[in-house]
Amino acid sequence: MAVILIDILAIKNAQKNIEEIVIRTPFNKNLNYSNKFKANIFFKREDLQEVKSFKIRGAFNKISSLSSEITQNDLVCASAGNHAQGVALSCKKLNLFGTIFMPIQTPNQKVSQVKKIGKDNIKVVLIGDNYDEAHNAAVSFCESNHQTYIHPFDDIDVITGQGTLFLEIIQQAPRELDYLFVPIGGGGLISGAISVFKQLSPNTKIIGIETMGAPAMNNSLENGKNITLDSIDTFVDGACVKRVGEISFKFCKEYLDDIILINEGEICHTLIDLYNNEHIEVELAGAMSVSALNKYSNEIIGKNVACIICGANNDKSRMPEIKKKANLWRKSKKQN
Repeated sequence: MAVILIDILAIKNAQKNIEEIVIRTPFNKNLNYSNKFKANIFFKREDLQEVKSFKIRGAFNKISSLSSEITQNDLVCASAGNHAQGVALSCKKLNLFGTIFMPIQTPNQKVSQVKKIGKDNIKVVLIGDNYDEAHNAAVSFCESNHQTYIHPFDDIDVITGQGTLFLEIIQQAPRELDYLFVPIGGGGLISGAISVFKQLSPNTKIIGIETMGAPAMNNSLENGKNITLDSIDTFVDGACVKRVGEISFKFCKEYLDDIILINEGEICHTLIDLYNNEHIEVELAGAMSVSALNKYSNEIIGKNVACIICGANNDKSRMPEIKKKANLWRKSKKQN
């Protein structure tokens, strides 16, 4: 049975629903990367949202659509940072209360931003070594206290909200895109991309990107079923889960054109390059789509290409480690 994509009308309605809180972010050609790859490279700048990531789209679309009967109970979410900020801002704007579970190793910058954005409307609980452990704790808390869980990616209303990003690209792009590069964490963003582009721009090839240390979607697609990884490298904290969403796995299995894995050190190198040469300050997950261009350097010559700059919540205290990983990657590349 074919997987049914989210109706474009639903995504258009979501676009209207979130317009009071979501910025219509720029979609501009980047000259340096265009010259480097002999292609037309466009950046979609979701790092410029108020919460510095695309996650506000899905979180606000979901929460604002809940009935007053449901929101009488408090909301709960689990997140490595960006979804947490989206939920926190949504709670603040809608005067709701949320409990937000975050992994213990979440960068301090992300934790402090969640508290700053949500203020008295949220409570942060640090628990678990990764997103999956925080998620399990959040679900247990939700069930025990009869509260409403706002899933960061495995939810149709959340995915519909993320789809508005790609509807914007369709509306902004000066010409049809040949390639669209999208990072994959739990899969909500790539599901939004698939739902929009496979209906409105079916000739565009959608390329998903994961880190080598957390290839949950890649391994699931290879196995033909959604699997849970035994362990993951959480260095790229915004895009690391042990198991992707059930909805996104079905979408990717049916419609994704390709998936590639990127070395964490190469992502670090790209982050530094974007900062030094483009004056774009991103988090590691936000650099993934640009990192992926090297893998497709031959295919994209002369083509129209979009990269999703998905977030900018980088903890500056991590920069020494990021520089170290980038240097190690460059040295290994020279040796090979």
